[in-house]
Amino acid sequence: MPSIDYRDAVGGALLVAVGAAFAIYSWTHYPLGTVSRMGAGMVPFSLGVILSIFGGMVAMASLSREGSFTDIRVATPLIVLGSVVLFALAIIPFGFLPAAFLVTLVAAFADLSFRPIRNIVLATVLSAAAYLIFAIGLQLPIPLFAWPF
Repeated sequence: MPSIDYRDAVGGALLVAVGAAFAIYSWTHYPLGTVSRMGAGMVPFSLGVILSIFGGMVAMASLSREGSFTDIRVATPLIVLGSVVLFALAIIPFGFLPAAFLVTLVAAFADLSFRPIRNIVLATVLSAAAYLIFAIGLQLPIPLFAWPF
């Protein structure tokens, strides 16, 4: 058993790195202003600092507990990223709702316990939620259905 929780240590270090990158970028590219007269860089700088602090807290907490080595599955992020690419390729010829349904089904293969009925229900619910949010709520001019045949 390792003496530290490596998963939390790496996750905390990544949070620190991302937060620091946002804080440094906003500090160097946007005016911060003052607290009473905030500039464009105040909120991203503050959020980057807060993210770095919380990431440091997660990394420090991982040093005091034991963890286990987790299996590294390369297929999981590749399936999720592939589903995003599939959405980009499917939205023009098929429309928004079929692309959302298809991408949910493909991304569900990243889970080790693939259950077809559950994933079809999930894809249906997420497609309906996407319809309500983007077409009804935000009234975006996205074609919902565009069959190529």
